[in-house]
Amino acid sequence: MKRRGLLVILSSPSGAGKSTLARRLRAWDMSLEFSISATTRAPRPGEKDGREYFFHTKKSFQAQVESGEMLEHAEVFGNFYGSPKAPVQAAIDDGRDVLFDIDWQGGQQVRESSLGKHTLSIFILPPSIAELERRLIKRAQDNPEVIERRMQESRDEISHWPEYDYVLVNDDLDATEEKLRTILSAERLRRSQQPGLVDVVRNLNSEFEDRRT
Repeated sequence: MKRRGLLVILSSPSGAGKSTLARRLRAWDMSLEFSISATTRAPRPGEKDGREYFFHTKKSFQAQVESGEMLEHAEVFGNFYGSPKAPVQAAIDDGRDVLFDIDWQGGQQVRESSLGKHTLSIFILPPSIAELERRLIKRAQDNPEVIERRMQESRDEISHWPEYDYVLVNDDLDATEEKLRTILSAERLRRSQQPGLVDVVRNLNSEFEDRRT
């Protein structure tokens, strides 16, 4: 029985582990498609256009927003991020789940969009602020000024946790991944994601009528 796909939203403050968890979830179930975001920030070492992100100038990014080609978009630390809408719509119509590694602003826009009823939103919290800072420093991707700015922004980001369907504290990566697997497995069986149930019940009722004749 064919089901509708889910828009799986993972959000967290920088350094809480959402990107790592997103990659692990994708490795666990290769049918889970990763939504490649568009961004105006510069590529980090090792990143490739069309793999981690679609890298755009601010002018070309704004043009896509104005033409309605983005499902969601947001400005984070002076750069723009967004998710192309067409491939997401096509995927869920075909019963394929799409994974979003986005911040709370993007998650809010997706939940409020025309596809909002198909979303599964999960917020990842760090076990402590000290651990959050340690992780940001350890990954060595940003200079001290950027790390400090991310730390300052994390308080506001964390304040949006009540907006999500599920909230997980990432104090153990393996345990958190297992919880994500359980959540996704259950949500795929949500009644609203199984339009074929209507036909199943209709056929069952028909069998009842056949027994009376």
